[in-house]
Amino acid sequence: MARRRFQNPKPKRRGEWWTLRVWKTTSTNGQLKRTRERVRLAPATMSVREVQKVAAEYLRPLNQGFESIGSATNFNHYVETTYIPVVMPGMAKSTQDRYKGVIKNYLIPAFGKLCLRDLSRLTVQRYFSEMASSELAHESKDKIKDVLSSILGSAVQFELLAKNPVESIRLPAQRTGRKRSKPYITPQQFDELVARIPEPYATMIFVAVYTGLRVSELAGLKWNDVHVIEQVNGNGEVEVRYTISIDERFCRGDWGAPKSDASNATIGINACVYQRIQRLKLLTVEVRAGTATRRYKVVKSEGPEDLVFQSVKKGAPMRDNNILSRHIKPAARKMGLGFVNWRCLRTSHATWLKMAGADVKDAQAQMRHSRSSTTLDIYQQFVPESQQRAVEKLSSLSKRVQ
Repeated sequence: MARRRFQNPKPKRRGEWWTLRVWKTTSTNGQLKRTRERVRLAPATMSVREVQKVAAEYLRPLNQGFESIGSATNFNHYVETTYIPVVMPGMAKSTQDRYKGVIKNYLIPAFGKLCLRDLSRLTVQRYFSEMASSELAHESKDKIKDVLSSILGSAVQFELLAKNPVESIRLPAQRTGRKRSKPYITPQQFDELVARIPEPYATMIFVAVYTGLRVSELAGLKWNDVHVIEQVNGNGEVEVRYTISIDERFCRGDWGAPKSDASNATIGINACVYQRIQRLKLLTVEVRAGTATRRYKVVKSEGPEDLVFQSVKKGAPMRDNNILSRHIKPAARKMGLGFVNWRCLRTSHATWLKMAGADVKDAQAQMRHSRSSTTLDIYQQFVPESQQRAVEKLSSLSKRVQ
């Protein structure tokens, strides 16, 4: 391929437009080549002096090398050969699945035939502005923006683009205000839900609500992560404490570290949680197999490195989506609680801590959040009963209540 040369063509008026012929690098089947291309600069009504200024601005990045040769790479080709095999392996398995869905359903149909350099701020902004009439939720549009930004950001990192055009893009305004409250289940609803679900899944839900563990942390929980600690207090009495350590997680075939440094921690648990977990070792479940019934031990092996929650037949790690769709969702729908999912159980734990009068910092430590604002603003939900109790306590602060 010929080397880049200084370009200084003169604008020419063609019909209703001023145009400019320039050399550009294009990519065909992964092969780069130089081709001449005619671009529109401005309407023919613009003066010659003004058009010359526009042409100079257009040619500057070409002549100074700000538009790299790699920017001629086709968007679809870059995603398939670079982004997916090079960048995505560093993400969690669930994130990879979500990103691949967004790429396949939205980004490839919109930008698949374009070169990377053709994704200008105007092109990208026009794409998102046209979403104003779309039925997609605002969160979905925001996710599409995040994925596109990640792709083009990696192109900048690999020096195929000079800058990421998505950084200054604005999404269309939301049609409705953001929901401030997220659903949670009450203690009464929790008792009924657990009673409707068979073991060992009932115990998974029990532990999820009473500890606030994420589902990936539940799936990766091992027997050496569950502890009993005996200490002698100042009065010479033995105190027993129960804890769970979270140092890894499992999500759909992928083992990894916890979500953040704050998530890698040891938390206290109630004695009932410890007892419920140990109870799994004694349980046997029955599974229908045609006309026969097979019996399986819930815990196949209980070594330090063995999983607490094992698949019923093989003792392998469990898949969260299977448990949700086959057991949790059907039971919750019968109770009229279609909103119940794994995130709802974690939200319920945070809200129960609030109902129990836990301090915000204690709740933050139990939820293992980096910031207390995350616990307070996102997870702990408004509870009318607890607010009423707080208001009624105000009368005890002053003797001048009439």
